Amino acid sequence: MTAGSDGSPPSQDPVPPRPRRGAAPRVVDPGSFDDVAHFYPKALNAALHPQLRFFASLGNERIATRYCHLHPKARRSTVIDVLTRCPEHFRWGGADLFPVTTESGERRIVVIETNSCPSGQKSYPRTDEVSEQGGYRILVERSFAPTLAKRRALPRGGLAVLFDKNEMEASGYAAAMADVFDEPVHLVPCMDGDPDPGWRFNADRVLEVRSATSGEWQPIRGALRYVTQRPWNRIPATTRTCIYNPVLTCLSGGRNKLMAAKAYDLLNAELSGEGLAIRVPETIWDVSKDEVSLWVERMGGVAVVKDPYSNAGQGVFTITRPAELDAFMRRPARYDRFIVQALIGNVGWSSRSRGARLYHIGTVPDRRGRIHVADLRMMVAAGPEGFFPVAVYARRARAPLPTVLDAETPSWDVLGTNLSVRDAHGDWATQTERLVLMDQRDFSRLGLGLDDLIEAYIETVLAMTAIDRMAGRLMNTRRRLNRRLFRSLDPDPSLLAEIRA
Repeated sequence: MTAGSDGSPPSQDPVPPRPRRGAAPRVVDPGSFDDVAHFYPKALNAALHPQLRFFASLGNERIATRYCHLHPKARRSTVIDVLTRCPEHFRWGGADLFPVTTESGERRIVVIETNSCPSGQKSYPRTDEVSEQGGYRILVERSFAPTLAKRRALPRGGLAVLFDKNEMEASGYAAAMADVFDEPVHLVPCMDGDPDPGWRFNADRVLEVRSATSGEWQPIRGALRYVTQRPWNRIPATTRTCIYNPVLTCLSGGRNKLMAAKAYDLLNAELSGEGLAIRVPETIWDVSKDEVSLWVERMGGVAVVKDPYSNAGQGVFTITRPAELDAFMRRPARYDRFIVQALIGNVGWSSRSRGARLYHIGTVPDRRGRIHVADLRMMVAAGPEGFFPVAVYARRARAPLPTVLDAETPSWDVLGTNLSVRDAHGDWATQTERLVLMDQRDFSRLGLGLDDLIEAYIETVLAMTAIDRMAGRLMNTRRRLNRRLFRSLDPDPSLLAEIRA
């Protein structure tokens, strides 16, 4: 798939595909996990790089010791507290990170965005080749099951996995859950706009699933959610059924880049004397469309404009020349607010910002001397003993990183790393040829070491902690979304109209 003639990526259409009827819910029985069905072939047959295997074995105490040794201003007690504290709401997330450098050569890992209910299991070679279920079972045993056990006054009922894309991983979680709990699990499509959904929430906010055999509605006590596209328009922010993660986390920053930026700012202020910070490119929030060009100009005509509520690479616009800005301004917009972020490019064409200008480190040059932009996805989860890494993978851009951008190459081809694209019918497809595995062949191409992985882990945990605390602030005394406070923090009428009561 190629970019449009205006230099914009073809997947950035703000109008979603037409509503589609989801398949009927089906039951996944214990003993049905099939690794071929839940891992990419290249991941299934890959050997995890020793560096990743060692990183996974470190544990939070050793990670904190190493991090503080390299960051002498970081208070060790604070680092330990952050890593070992179990968040109340946001227990499974993934951060998209860029390894960057400054003009003075200082390397950093910066957070681009944080995703609740992220993908990654199908792309990660198993830490233990003997464990058929890999990270699927680790997540269920160490995070989902303790979360379910901790919830009080759960309704009687079964278990379910809700999904709107990525059935490969969603079904993998369902099969792992069936084995861990030794009971059948409902695998439930939860499509936006489905005219006859196989799920519903009753008046008590209890999830019910239509039985695949009897057609009767069955209550659900706990559900793992892989619903990522505007989940707030069909799932309440908080529910009696234990939803892992609750949609409250999406609104608080897990699928809301505007709220995430504010959450990061609040936590950074709290940690200002502790030697810790969430490192992000300069971000301007609450920007109306009419104001976008002013902020792009302030950043030197080079910036990233984001629809705050999209994900999977949708609604992200890289602006490096007037034609790309003009193309963005002509597009229809679903929402009323945007964020403008400093663009990380190459030495000659990164955004001008209040902090240091940042440049992509990129991949190790290939035999033709080409360097590609690559991000890093760090997936982590939390249980009673705190956070732990679950999966890691990387993605590279389509075209190599040039020293000077020409007028013909779309900047998204050079900078866009997300693998998810929509086809001509509005269905999701994945460009797996740009996936970089953490195996013995691919990992070395990233030029990363153990200390980079540790910093990526710390940054991911900090970002999740910030969003979890924002979720706590947005919950009222009745354990519901505080709409008045949310409206004051995110004054976007189009978004507010979508949020299910």
